[in-house]
Amino acid sequence: MNKINQKPMFRFLMVLTICSTIGLQAWLTLFNNFAADQVGLTGREVGVIQSVREIPGFLTFLAVFVMMIIKEHRLSALSVIILGAGLGFTGMFPSYTGLMITTLIMSFGFHYFETTNQSLTLQYFDKQTSPWVFGKLRSIAAASNIGIGIFIYFLTAVLDFTQTYLIIGGMITVVGIWALTRNPTDQNIIPQHKKMIFRKRYWLFYFLTFMAGARRQIFIAFAVFLLVKKFHFTVQEVTVLFVINNLINYFLSPLIGRSIIRFGERKVLSLEYFSLIFIFLAYATVESKMVVAILYILDHVFFNFAIAIRTYFQKVGDPKDIAPSMAVGFTINHIAAVFLPAIGGLLWMVDYRIPFVAGAFLSLISLAAVQKI
Repeated sequence: MNKINQKPMFRFLMVLTICSTIGLQAWLTLFNNFAADQVGLTGREVGVIQSVREIPGFLTFLAVFVMMIIKEHRLSALSVIILGAGLGFTGMFPSYTGLMITTLIMSFGFHYFETTNQSLTLQYFDKQTSPWVFGKLRSIAAASNIGIGIFIYFLTAVLDFTQTYLIIGGMITVVGIWALTRNPTDQNIIPQHKKMIFRKRYWLFYFLTFMAGARRQIFIAFAVFLLVKKFHFTVQEVTVLFVINNLINYFLSPLIGRSIIRFGERKVLSLEYFSLIFIFLAYATVESKMVVAILYILDHVFFNFAIAIRTYFQKVGDPKDIAPSMAVGFTINHIAAVFLPAIGGLLWMVDYRIPFVAGAFLSLISLAAVQKI
């Protein structure tokens, strides 16, 4: 794997992954306090902004058209610059409208980088190494999450929100500008289609991507809410869980990549969905604070298994379809984000167990679907 570490594209994606991870994590860490304490927003307004944050994910298919006029690696760097700018300006516009606009800018940068990151990884690393690269980049992202958390902890002790946003956003933007001057490309790479690709034979990839998005939304919207609402986890306890998650993922993510190489996508994804059936059912029935914390950590670990959906596409898809298909896949992944939290919220009001039982049912369907790999 040392040869992979020396590849210009690996180093390029590694640096930008660190920037992207730091940017999103900084936004997530600071957002609620900034929205409540500085801007004075209510829960309803915060909810609207969180929904707006998902819109760029739904619009990632437009990246295909952007790549008609700009090369994909440059779009990667430009996306990180946009992410840094959106984050950096957040503190300067402490209003509902200002926060919505800066969130939208930040989110466009994050989602478009993630799309190009997936696409470039599949194009530049073969079927035997791409799972390891995905795992390694996830590992680096986990370490970055811990690092930025500690940095923000000390930074906010001496600086206000505006200065904190500006420093972190500024650093990301500077690195993005540096990346814009790099050229890690290889002339021998197969050129990508510069148009929308939607093929009937990729139906399983589309379906698994949609289901993964739905499962992600149930976790994001309701798992943490369950910890706080039912089990009364404090901010400090949730933070400790977050750090534990990232420490585990730092060591585990490369192993997951190696497991995909050794055992194949079907076995790895089968293990994920089989386990998730029981994890979701346990969320609905458990009464122990310690057990629910373990469930949360396991749930987070299984997130990383989703890289097998992308490496599966690499094996069955036309190499020329990778870039447009990753963009379309990202859009499909975010379809659930548009409606699922709202429907789940209504079902939660009837009985908090319903969203988790629904999650178990979705996992069962996914388990059946992956047997077709």
